[in-house]
Amino acid sequence: MDFLTLVRQKIVVFDGAMGTMLFQAGLSGGECPEIWSDSHPDEIKKIHQLYCAAGCDVLETNSFGGSSIKLKSYGLEKRAPELNRKAARIARSAAPADTYVAGSMGPTGQFLQPLGDLGPEDLFNSFAEQAGALAEGGADLLCIETMMDIQEATIAVKAAKERTSLPVIATMTFNKTPNGYFTMMGVTPTEAARQLREAGADIVGSNCGNGPDEMIGLIPLFAAATELPLLFQSNAGMPKLVDGKAIYDMGPDEFAEWIPRFVHSGARLVGGCCGTTPEHIRKIAAALKK
Repeated sequence: MDFLTLVRQKIVVFDGAMGTMLFQAGLSGGECPEIWSDSHPDEIKKIHQLYCAAGCDVLETNSFGGSSIKLKSYGLEKRAPELNRKAARIARSAAPADTYVAGSMGPTGQFLQPLGDLGPEDLFNSFAEQAGALAEGGADLLCIETMMDIQEATIAVKAAKERTSLPVIATMTFNKTPNGYFTMMGVTPTEAARQLREAGADIVGSNCGNGPDEMIGLIPLFAAATELPLLFQSNAGMPKLVDGKAIYDMGPDEFAEWIPRFVHSGARLVGGCCGTTPEHIRKIAAALKK
């Protein structure tokens, strides 16, 4: 079934955090997560299989930092096409026939001119290369996520739409302030919804940055600004530093209690971000069945 048709027919469940699971599997701080698609493919496949067994409809690839610009910090920029193809192929090999693979595309970590040195054309080309490689590897859709700069996000959407024929999701990360919700770069949910749609996104929303108790306030703002389907993936609460590590302590049961409220507020796609595990996704799937 075409993915956008599926979204119209049911509430779609995404998987949970890849990074959280990688650290549990032994990823070291400062190590490139994307290289594990080459060095530890069985570990990546196992994570995907755990999420599939938990009941998700969509797996996200291990390619969040897979743009050549982001990989350059590890000296891996020339391996971007290879690592993205491998990430998609591993997810595809783990996914049952009725499970979709979303190619994850995160921010580059660089500022566009004039705030930084990155030019729009270089950014476009890097995202286009990543999107094309994910499509070649077997991704069914692309998920541009955790964006804070609307210019970077819209360039990523345009690159993905131009290079592939896949549905494109675009989500941004917001902070709740006394004056409302804003990204780190000052973008409002209303402005994000409008510009992402104009760029060609098929689905919009928010991920990361908030626990479900704060993210839920974003949903009606997006719903009022666009008729596009909405995706929301919150963290398992807000992180607490314990022995120098970020710990997310919202358990699966508490997390899943929020999901029916997400749906009633207008979300058509739900899942988990930082701190969520297969057990969080299992509880989400069970809550939706009820």
